[in-house]
Amino acid sequence: MGTEKPAWLDGLYAQKFFVGCCYHETAKKNEKNVYCLDCCISICPHCIPSHRLHRLLQVRRYVYHDVVRLEDLQKLIDCSNVQAYTINSAKVVFIKKRPQSRQFKGAGNYCTSCDRSLQDPFIHCSLGCKVDFVLQHYKDLAPFLRTCNTLTLSPDFLIPQDTGDDETTNETPHSTIVDSDCGSSGSENMSMAVAYDHHPQLQIVRKKRSGLYLCGRSATKVPDEDMATSMSRRKGIPHRSPLC
Repeated sequence: MGTEKPAWLDGLYAQKFFVGCCYHETAKKNEKNVYCLDCCISICPHCIPSHRLHRLLQVRRYVYHDVVRLEDLQKLIDCSNVQAYTINSAKVVFIKKRPQSRQFKGAGNYCTSCDRSLQDPFIHCSLGCKVDFVLQHYKDLAPFLRTCNTLTLSPDFLIPQDTGDDETTNETPHSTIVDSDCGSSGSENMSMAVAYDHHPQLQIVRKKRSGLYLCGRSATKVPDEDMATSMSRRKGIPHRSPLC
């Protein structure tokens, strides 16, 4: 193989992640956070069914940079001496270089490629830095590559189910309650319809800003004057016996 990189490695380094998928522009959660090693492209969760038989690698986000789980990456390439970080109880490795803006060297380890300060005993801050170091010093990446025929996403990865453009809800608006004649549905409205069958004279009254709605056999708006009369009848002035 010489100094050539495998296609999946070039693609992983060149592809853009956490951008909208052009094939699922109107779908929710359409960020590209999965890399297909067989197609060498970044895909979104909605694309996974089309790549279900391919090797898939989940890409995560950590301090505004793309990372992958160390456990997954170790199946593809030797990641020794690459510093790993822990997020959500999983160790991850940065994909690309992260050069520091300030070049200040003191005691300790530094990345062989971008001079980033590292913990002991690590000497590479990212996968890209190690690959560059190996090609520069050993001229051959083949001894560090590993054969991986199967690579699946972690069980906690959620694949969205396409159920339509609009989400539906079973909640009934609180402003109006109508029975079956008004075209309503739901357990509450079904009970109302049963009540109407047994008591035709029954009427349900609910407030709606400027008045009331009576939903029975005919739904009509009650004027504000009638509302005040029917709902707020004030008692008369109490009469007391004269004091002797």
